[in-house]
Amino acid sequence: MSLETAQPPVDQRQQQLEQWLAEQLGVQLSGQPAGSDAGFRRYFRYQHNGRSLIAMDAPPDKEDCRPFINVAAMLARSGVHVPEILAQDLARGFLLLSDLGLQTYLDVMNRADFHLDQADDYFADAIEALIKFQLSSQPDQLPPYDEALLRQELALFPEWYLQRHLGLTIDDTCSQLLQSLFDQLISQILPQQNVYVHRDFMPRNLMVNQGVGVGVLDFQDAVYGPISYDISSLFKDAFISWPEDKVTEWLQVYWTQAQQAGLPVPDSFTDFQRHCDIMATQRHLKVIGIFARIAYRDGKFRYLTDVPRFFDYLKTVAQRRPELTALSELLALLESKTQESL
Repeated sequence: MSLETAQPPVDQRQQQLEQWLAEQLGVQLSGQPAGSDAGFRRYFRYQHNGRSLIAMDAPPDKEDCRPFINVAAMLARSGVHVPEILAQDLARGFLLLSDLGLQTYLDVMNRADFHLDQADDYFADAIEALIKFQLSSQPDQLPPYDEALLRQELALFPEWYLQRHLGLTIDDTCSQLLQSLFDQLISQILPQQNVYVHRDFMPRNLMVNQGVGVGVLDFQDAVYGPISYDISSLFKDAFISWPEDKVTEWLQVYWTQAQQAGLPVPDSFTDFQRHCDIMATQRHLKVIGIFARIAYRDGKFRYLTDVPRFFDYLKTVAQRRPELTALSELLALLESKTQESL
């Protein structure tokens, strides 16, 4: 979910939502857009009896509220601050939630007066919340992040970015490189230890909550998967980049605390960082594909402006992990094909 200032006219779905709210609260309210996400969910903010509330509109033909409700309860039980679900109508896709505030981590970190060292305290709270969630992990409670899902996600990159966005034909050379890279990644991801995975644990989905740590949003796609996933997402974000030495420093902070907490991270930080690089590569390729799909399927082209950030992440991994030969070759091939089309 991201905060927005645009205020489009009230549509039919919002009218239905506000009629439902009137039934729940006993008073007719008029709200303002509070945000949206990369899917089809929308959020509206309402004021009632001196309290700020958030209503979620999740069209049931496109979204399912049940995973949100389920994971919210899991996070809350683990001690993580999440929106409280005050009322629900699953048939119509409406939820009434407590409001975690106006400021995301991303809002704060993008301010002109924000200094790099200030990020230490924010990420300390985020790491604490993540470890709490991971410590509560149990198998068979969330969908598995298995090979089928990993490959399904990776397939978005050639389908939506290479073919649809760049207009490239996937010839035999490119197809073999993609297959080799995907096989290399999956063979090193699947042996990693599994925990609960938020799957979008990044500054855009973390709320500043003075006195109560960090608030966590957008958790409905959580799965049971590699322990390196969420911490990699936190520091290799879609909307903000950090110096590589700071990323390494923060990863070490997490790794040390995770070890002390008894989480199944590797004994060596070197091994853990390698796991994070491998897992992050899968995520970078997936997100590039997702951003292209959002652009051409849903008309949200603004996400494509952040694609170069992910290619920079991929280049960093390719330089640090020469064993990922297919990644270096793929990046070189895409660069040459891009130059040819100019």
